[in-house]
Amino acid sequence: MALTLYVDSARWRAHHRSVAEQFPGIVPVCKGNGYGFGHERLADEATRLHADMLAVGTTYEAARIKDYFSGDLLVLTPYRLGEEPVPLPDRAIRSVSSVEGVRGLVGARVVIEVMSSMRRHGVAEDDLVKLHTAIDDVRLEGFAIHLPLDRTDGSDAVEEVFTWMERLRAARLPLHTMFVSHLKAPELAALQQQFPQTRFRARIGTLMWLGDHDATEYRGAVLDVTRIAKGERYGYRQEKAAADGHLVVVAGGTSHGVGLEAPKALHGLMPRAKGVARAGLATVNRNLSPFVWAGKQRWFAEPPHMQVSILYLPADVAPPAVGDELVAHLRHTTTQVDRVVDRQPA
Repeated sequence: MALTLYVDSARWRAHHRSVAEQFPGIVPVCKGNGYGFGHERLADEATRLHADMLAVGTTYEAARIKDYFSGDLLVLTPYRLGEEPVPLPDRAIRSVSSVEGVRGLVGARVVIEVMSSMRRHGVAEDDLVKLHTAIDDVRLEGFAIHLPLDRTDGSDAVEEVFTWMERLRAARLPLHTMFVSHLKAPELAALQQQFPQTRFRARIGTLMWLGDHDATEYRGAVLDVTRIAKGERYGYRQEKAAADGHLVVVAGGTSHGVGLEAPKALHGLMPRAKGVARAGLATVNRNLSPFVWAGKQRWFAEPPHMQVSILYLPADVAPPAVGDELVAHLRHTTTQVDRVVDRQPA
């Protein structure tokens, strides 16, 4: 009995091909938990797409994936002086976000990140002049810019990249390759037209692997179903049942990421009101689970356990049978499944 990620492989791969066609020279991204699919699976899918480069989050991820992907490995986390050395093959490329970092990677293959409106990390405009001597001692694979997802100020993504291209050109730095993140296909095409001598390469993870929501589905297997009467105690904390019903034990707990939720940026009155309502319910131990039965997401009977969750079903809802599977609305990037099952042959 498992928490399973079902994949309609034919549909999933058709979406991959569609994205790759829209973004020539695409660099697929495989980081974190492999977007729910795992590093090995995504390395195989990148190979299937004939990708010559795969982006990973850290040097540790690069070390784990190097035996599953034969092309170049672009490490997205910038190099820092004094970091723990991790043995990597020559096909590994390090991101660098400072002049000092470039100088600390003599002989290495590097991509230099510039400071975007994300304000996360990157070389500042004032430091571009210092790069002239620093890049002589490395193998420069190109520059990169990581753009924000939302632009609530009305600014333009193409304009931001254009501005940085002009800054790099004014500083007489090589512009043969620019790696970009979070650009739409028409925006990328517009930049390619403006700078025909530069190869723009989009680093894409979420859109590539998770862009077709209907190609994947999480399901948790029902392990036990127990009738419970109002006032009876249950669970680790021996809470009293508020009404008659059933306790349903389903595969999927904290070790799988069930119950784990990343903070969300809320915009507008309605989303904020819903957030306040959820917080209020949580204070009285009312937490909605990701599991669906009879057309509704069901409440946790208590906080999820390590490998299972216990749900409460009211008496007027016919319970599932042991062995049934409940659809679960889970976030791919925070979920670790027991197994991945292809619904169609490769």
